Amino acid sequence: MAVNRRSKLLWAAVLGAVLAGTGAAVWRSLQPADVRTPGALDLRPEDPKVLAVGQQVYVAHCAACHGAKLEGQPDWKQRRPNGRLPAPPHDETGHTWHHPDEQLFRMTKLGVARIAGIQGYESDMPAFEGVLSDEQIVAVLSWIKAQWPDAVRLQHNAINRRVRAGY
Repeated sequence: MAVNRRSKLLWAAVLGAVLAGTGAAVWRSLQPADVRTPGALDLRPEDPKVLAVGQQVYVAHCAACHGAKLEGQPDWKQRRPNGRLPAPPHDETGHTWHHPDEQLFRMTKLGVARIAGIQGYESDMPAFEGVLSDEQIVAVLSWIKAQWPDAVRLQHNAINRRVRAGY
């Protein structure tokens, strides 16, 4: 019985790794070629200067929708009558940390509608290209990441390593 359970868990882990790698490859193939992520994008949740800028940017541009405490809008998983989803939380209860840094950067810079690559897709998430500099986007994402519990940050770091390694 224990062997079957271990075998099933091993297969589930292998399948999860394959799906994650496939998802990362598909994600990269769908990205607009005209937008480059700055250098080797590296969020800096330990840098006090970056975090100070990030907090200011978050308060000025993000908190109105995503909440002062990163809590998101109520019922964020349920579409509104207009078909759009409410703003998700950026704390550990949301899915922000499930996305690699590069994807978070692109969503913030280009808006969800553009990177979704789906004809007619609509989102309330604006594009901040031309509003925020690349450095400000990195700072706000760093500040958000700095608010996550250590265990969530470690998981997010693992996601980034897998994506950067190409699987």
